[in-house]
Amino acid sequence: MSDKSFIVPHDFSEVANCALNHAITTASVVGAKVYLLHVVSKNKEIADAELKLRAIAAAQASKNIEIIPTVRVGTIFEDIGDFAAEHHAELIFMGTHGASGWQHIAGSHALKVITHSTVPFVIVQQKTLGENGYDDIVVPLDLHKETKQKLAIVASMAKFFKSRVHVITPNETDEFLKNKVTANILFAKRFFEEREIEMTATLAPSSGFDKEVVKLAVEKDADLIAIMNQNKSNYLGAFGSNYEQYMITNDAQIPTLVVNPIETPYGSSILFQ
Repeated sequence: MSDKSFIVPHDFSEVANCALNHAITTASVVGAKVYLLHVVSKNKEIADAELKLRAIAAAQASKNIEIIPTVRVGTIFEDIGDFAAEHHAELIFMGTHGASGWQHIAGSHALKVITHSTVPFVIVQQKTLGENGYDDIVVPLDLHKETKQKLAIVASMAKFFKSRVHVITPNETDEFLKNKVTANILFAKRFFEEREIEMTATLAPSSGFDKEVVKLAVEKDADLIAIMNQNKSNYLGAFGSNYEQYMITNDAQIPTLVVNPIETPYGSSILFQ
């Protein structure tokens, strides 16, 4: 039995099936089991939810991945993160859509769910993942000191999938900021070279940087965009810049890896070790 585990919160929507597709494809490469999780608000809803989850798991039997259906009573904002922590999950694959309702995982709700957990998320819209997995990963590298933390997780995924990594940084005009950008690019280049991962670097206008990130991802036909959740401390408040909101619901529907900052110099990851 695998020691690695992924979580897929499932609300019986098509986008949740897409998230399950991503989880199964990744699990087949790294040798992980998948917990299929549904959260209900009342005990009387458990039996029906268990029946539906078992049917979803059974439909994936040919994939030869261990899928464990689980129902919990609570709220998605707390129980998804708690469940992932209890099971020492490496990743949570979660679909997001515009549905309303307390237990549906809409875009605005997704950020609250993400921020409650220490586990990285892959947020999926409607794009399924091909057999080759994440061939191309776009990594925005801004000037937040925490932004380098995601590199370890991206590198772990890239090693397994033999991915190409495309780093994009804001083209600052201020000399001090320009020097920081240059240093970040060199750091990333050295980091990925040491791990024998192919990397490209792109400078983009700092104004509208979020849109430039998605534009590059479309140009590279990327399978994933990796971002940091810079609103970790603001777990139930409004998300001021809406950067994360924009990225996880981008119009190109490119899946987004979201990493919460941790207290280390540049981050490390036990992911896929």
